[in-house]
Amino acid sequence: MSKQLKVYCVNIGEYLPIDGGMTLREIYENIKKRISFTPVCARVNNKAEDLSFPVFTPKQIEFLSVDSPSGYRCYIRSLCMVLYRAVVSLYPGTRLVISHSVSRGYYCRLSGTDVDSSIAEALKTEMSRIISLDLPFERKERLTSDVIEIMRGQGLTDKVKLLSSIQDLYTVYYRLDGVCDTYNGNLVPSTGLLGVFDLILYENGLLLLGPDTSDKTRPAIPAPQPKLYRAFTDYLKFNSIIGIRDAGDVNEVVSAKGTAMMINVAEALHTKYIGNIADRITERYHEGGARVVLIAGPSSSGKTTFTKRLAVQLLTNFLNPVMISLDNYFVNRTRTPLDDTGEYDYESLFALDLELFNDHLNRLIRGERIEIPYYNFERGEREYRGESISLDSRSILLIEGIHGLNPELTRDVVPDMKYRIYVSALTTLAIDDHNWVSTTDNRLLRRIIRDYKYRGTNALETIRRWQSVRRGEEKWIFPYQENADSMFNSSLLFELGVMRDEAEMVLRSVPRDITEYAEAHRLRKFLDYFSPIPSTLIPPNSLLREFLGGSSFHY
Repeated sequence: MSKQLKVYCVNIGEYLPIDGGMTLREIYENIKKRISFTPVCARVNNKAEDLSFPVFTPKQIEFLSVDSPSGYRCYIRSLCMVLYRAVVSLYPGTRLVISHSVSRGYYCRLSGTDVDSSIAEALKTEMSRIISLDLPFERKERLTSDVIEIMRGQGLTDKVKLLSSIQDLYTVYYRLDGVCDTYNGNLVPSTGLLGVFDLILYENGLLLLGPDTSDKTRPAIPAPQPKLYRAFTDYLKFNSIIGIRDAGDVNEVVSAKGTAMMINVAEALHTKYIGNIADRITERYHEGGARVVLIAGPSSSGKTTFTKRLAVQLLTNFLNPVMISLDNYFVNRTRTPLDDTGEYDYESLFALDLELFNDHLNRLIRGERIEIPYYNFERGEREYRGESISLDSRSILLIEGIHGLNPELTRDVVPDMKYRIYVSALTTLAIDDHNWVSTTDNRLLRRIIRDYKYRGTNALETIRRWQSVRRGEEKWIFPYQENADSMFNSSLLFELGVMRDEAEMVLRSVPRDITEYAEAHRLRKFLDYFSPIPSTLIPPNSLLREFLGGSSFHY
């Protein structure tokens, strides 16, 4: 006879009597009339679990819908496995690579196959068939050595390499209609929950679209992002040339003591791209334009260090760069607008003192000297520290901040006088062929480390604010990114290995008894894919030093 116990369900605010060993899905079936949505996964003691998870001891359980960040990730991962199953059915032997997010979807490539509209339509039809059958995603856990052989048998050499490098004793994998795969997180119980999706031809591959974030009843509508796509593609080509495409490749380089060369090559690529952008700015400057360079991008994209390194390159082109950070034009915290949740909305354009900024900008262009403010993040107040700037005949003004590409910020400056740059950590390194590294996660880890070191903010506070930051980016930054004259990818192949130990230490401080622990735990598990790399190998002018410390630049 199974043991009787009680679990606390957050969704209904009650303890529920259950039989020991019941799965989350069985528990949900007993109370589904009291929950207004169909869950795709759940949090158990503030850890994300799939609904096949069996409960043997008292737990706190919260069922999650696709509207939650964890639920949405679970949904997308499950769609990826359906796509993989469809590829195996229709094009056996073809390698599916899910590279990165772009245009509100996930860019996929099929190696050895010329993708056209007929292939896209055939795969979409096969995915719909698999979904209509409501097939189970069977969760399995076996010795990693056994899972490696399963992956080897399916020709998934990328997963064989990764699993061999991380050396876990056991590995979780999923089976769908006889095909097995591993994923960075849990999947939904069965394919019938995945009715909202689309698969379309996109550039030289496919774009997998999940539910629209604003209306989960319809697939996302692609947004044209040709410049962002090219920025990703340039780095993917570089990754391919040097033979480092995923976490398994990085771990092999670390194991073979080739880390220093990997770092040198990646840093050299940054230097080359920054130099190329500086040359384009200089050319336009000598044609009578580009007196104001606007550098924008989302949080923790490395805008500040990029600006400083761009200034160095412009100096070698005999120009005199003068830098201004928009962060120093924040209004005092008491005047900061609030977002929909009542939190301070630092991502809003109106968190800036636009009147003061435009006054200073106009005075600089007229040749006057101004005293620039300094924003004290810990106190949330503007200060003046006696720092003043002016422009001379060779000067070029570099303005760095998240709103740099918003035309409203510099509406009084004629377009020809502006050169616009978008900076973001467009992560092209994958975990494996079917698990990409989220650009958002990369930036969040950077921010967690930086905020802890330099802004007096612990990991809990940074994680708690992150969704507000993301909403602000969707509203104030991403709509303008295609306005850029140049895009700079600030990601570095080695950075997750370097950040691993520092981030792990900060993330461990998040208490277990709050919902943010689920995100901290997820990030820690994600970092386990990467072998640690000592930060002492990173050069002092590296963009990563902005977050880790030890930079040769002054911030």
